[in-house]
Amino acid sequence: MPTSKKIGLILGPLFFLIFSNLPFELVSEKGDMVIAVALWMLFWWITEAVSISVTALLPLLLFPLLKILPIAEVGANYGSPIVFLFFGGFVMALALEKVNLHKRIALNIIRLTGTTPNKVVLGFMIATASLSMWISNTASTVVMLPIALSVINLLINDEDGFTKNDQNFALSVMLGIAFSANAGGIATVIGTPPNSVMIGLLENEYNIEISFLKWMTLGLPFSIVLIAITYLVLTKWMFPNRDLTFNASKEVIRTELQTLGPTSGKEKMVLFIFGVTVFLWIFRTLINKMVPGLGLSDTMISIFAAIALFAVPYNIKKGDFIIRWNDTSKLAWGILILFGGGLALAKGMSASGIVDLVANTIAQSEISILFTASLLILLMLFMTELMSNVALVAVLAPVVAGIAIGLNIPILYLLIPVTMASSCAFMLPMATPPNAIVFASGYVKVPQMARVGIILNMISVGLLILVFQFVVPLLF
Repeated sequence: MPTSKKIGLILGPLFFLIFSNLPFELVSEKGDMVIAVALWMLFWWITEAVSISVTALLPLLLFPLLKILPIAEVGANYGSPIVFLFFGGFVMALALEKVNLHKRIALNIIRLTGTTPNKVVLGFMIATASLSMWISNTASTVVMLPIALSVINLLINDEDGFTKNDQNFALSVMLGIAFSANAGGIATVIGTPPNSVMIGLLENEYNIEISFLKWMTLGLPFSIVLIAITYLVLTKWMFPNRDLTFNASKEVIRTELQTLGPTSGKEKMVLFIFGVTVFLWIFRTLINKMVPGLGLSDTMISIFAAIALFAVPYNIKKGDFIIRWNDTSKLAWGILILFGGGLALAKGMSASGIVDLVANTIAQSEISILFTASLLILLMLFMTELMSNVALVAVLAPVVAGIAIGLNIPILYLLIPVTMASSCAFMLPMATPPNAIVFASGYVKVPQMARVGIILNMISVGLLILVFQFVVPLLF
């Protein structure tokens, strides 16, 4: 075990013991206990001394023992509607991957964008981002990487060898895949876990609902702008591939599509269920108005999709279904527990008066709203380079909500851009799984990723400040 993990393993419980036995009160008796639990979780989350999902179970044990909240109230957070919204999303992603539909979609997008070097980079980025909106950013990167490596290998084995232009192209493709996987997830509620943690907090604590469509009206344009800027930074500024021409990439795409064969019945079935689900998510509000009393929610639609994929037979005689329960061994169950832990921690912070204390402290200060928002966006974005973004949002979101109340601005105005910042980590391989995956390919070195990443991080901060100042107040 690395030294950092050993230190984290000890420091977590140690700080818990210190803060739970202080001879004076920081906030209140309950508040100090919640801070002690939060510090334990924070140390284990930052160092990943134990699985971040196991750490998320601590409130379920400690909150009832410390008389912060009864176990039924803590446990309810682990079964929150938002957890099941993501469960349905995971099942859909599982079906897309099982029938190889995600790969077919990606290949066709790349084929449509063209085969000149910059267009190939753009094709990979659009394909990865499109997948990342619906399946995990890890899965979308894993799908794209082998296809990208096939194209790069053509350049390595051509007549002039692996030239500087070739290297620039390889870097643009690799970093383009990683960064667009990160940015693509911002576009939808189910695209990346931090979005759901925030939406769950708003529903659980403040009775504020953000629909799937409402989120997309902000998330999708932001993703498109960020991906367009990333493309320009990579291909026009940092790693230009001037005078590079190759047509063989067209062959790679054609070969990959031929390997997949014609679209199967199962793919069509999954595509149909997927299409119906997205349609219901987008037009849910309209459907509810047309059918009074229906009360259709995004979570109900998500569960409908999951049940349909399990229960609608592809071949009733053979008992052949799209997915079976044993397929769910590949499901990211740990992330669902992580949601629950984050929501439970938020509930503890709220119930013990910590959020109120933060709100009152901010209200009494003469702090600038724009400066505070900019500082929080910057803090979230650069902290997420070093620790899990979903764990970070779980800890900071309730505090940010308290700051928004203290500043006397709507919670959404501050919480949305700060949460979005957690998905804009472009600097380091350990920041996100896509960064780590492309780094492991061997074509990207840490200084190269960091050099582009710092530029994109600062551009993201600027964009998110604009979102805070102008876009969120307009939409929400």
